[in-house]
Amino acid sequence: MIRFIAAASIFLAAQQQGMAQSETLKFRSTDAALQTAFDRAAEMALSHVGSPADPVGDWYEAALPSRFAFCMRDVAHQSMAAEMLGLGKANANMFSLFAKNISDSKDWCSYWEINKEGKPAPADYRNDDEFWYNLNANFDVMQAAWKLYLWTGDKRYVNGPEFADFHRKSVREYVERWVLQPDSLLSRPLHPNAHGGYNDKDAFHRCRGLASYSEGVHDLKMGVDLIASLSRGMQTYADMLRLEGKTTEASAFDQKAEQYRRHIENKWWSDKEDKYFTYYSSKGAFGYTEGETFLLWFDVLKDTTRTRKTIDQILARDWNMENQSYFPYVLGQYGYPEQIRSQILHLTDPATKRREYPEVSYGAVQGVVQGIMGIDADARVNRITTLFNGRAADTHTLENLPVLQRTISVTESAKTASLRNAGLSAAPVQWRVMFAGKHPFMMVNGKRRKASQMLVKGSRTVSFLDVTVPAGQEVTARIQ
Repeated sequence: MIRFIAAASIFLAAQQQGMAQSETLKFRSTDAALQTAFDRAAEMALSHVGSPADPVGDWYEAALPSRFAFCMRDVAHQSMAAEMLGLGKANANMFSLFAKNISDSKDWCSYWEINKEGKPAPADYRNDDEFWYNLNANFDVMQAAWKLYLWTGDKRYVNGPEFADFHRKSVREYVERWVLQPDSLLSRPLHPNAHGGYNDKDAFHRCRGLASYSEGVHDLKMGVDLIASLSRGMQTYADMLRLEGKTTEASAFDQKAEQYRRHIENKWWSDKEDKYFTYYSSKGAFGYTEGETFLLWFDVLKDTTRTRKTIDQILARDWNMENQSYFPYVLGQYGYPEQIRSQILHLTDPATKRREYPEVSYGAVQGVVQGIMGIDADARVNRITTLFNGRAADTHTLENLPVLQRTISVTESAKTASLRNAGLSAAPVQWRVMFAGKHPFMMVNGKRRKASQMLVKGSRTVSFLDVTVPAGQEVTARIQ
């Protein structure tokens, strides 16, 4: 179902989320094709915004459009772009619903998919004994909740009562119930919580607790993507504990995260094929299907050689649209300006099949903001980071980007960047301006300042400088 909407409809969607038309996210670029791609993506993304008058409350589609629903995986992957587009109320509502619906009767799963009526979607749920669920979901939602806190500064995503309970149960009871301890990953039962009357031909029996996001391997016992999500989930929980001052407990979860990560490196790399296996079957054999993308999505790779080989393998083959929608953001973490751009153009091309799937347009929006313009935030230190990942000849501008409870505007090129802290009522913000390569000095509002250098993702050298941007002011940084 392809839905194109006029500017008036975009305005209505923004109004429904409490935004004025002048405050909606805008992108301008010397690259006309990229600007068109962003405009198409934003238009499509906002066309998926549901009515706040629906029984479920504020929401946007994050599932097959015909279902008028949102599922855990898709919401986890669309939520950052949604926040950028001003859909913060919807994010808070949808994440809260997932967190509230974790239960013992569902073996500490939540509802995989919730519809606009506020009920579990019938396409994925019959009752608490019979439903569809990919086990990555709890940890994907945890990571997304943490990223939303870092971007917005809203600590409810960390310690709101329903969120704290969801996070705690996910790293403890959920892991125990589904036999996901580091030493059980390859020996666990194929269906740990099968109920009486189990019917292998019934998807709601067989897929009640899939050990991967890959759904095409009938006897899949473990997916490398699930182990990656477990590692990231434990690391995320450790970060949440540190935020609450619980450093000793946080260290224990740091160690758990590392156990899962080491398991991947020690058990799942194929020296013969020079790549990671992606699944382990009930017959005791490793194999290949989907999965590599999530090693990058969950950011668990530290071996730079293996990481680059994984990216090369991803770029060398065709993927479904769900996987492709993650590429602009993922590639942006490692550079690859030409590939980021080509992926965004492909995702938004009217000739691309299934481009109306919600993850696609949201992935393209996030790909521009965080992939090409390298914008990120860390509420813990009131800091916004920028790192230009565009082509050398291009200049890009984002206006009205909501972040850290303010709006900012950012203009970037290969050698110049500026950030405006909009709104006289906003407090100062710390800006870490970054440029690729080694640059000993930067000019900041005309004054020469010494820059520092660091490695990003273990192999990419960048130069950076931290500056304060007062409310209502703009700061510009340049390299020679």
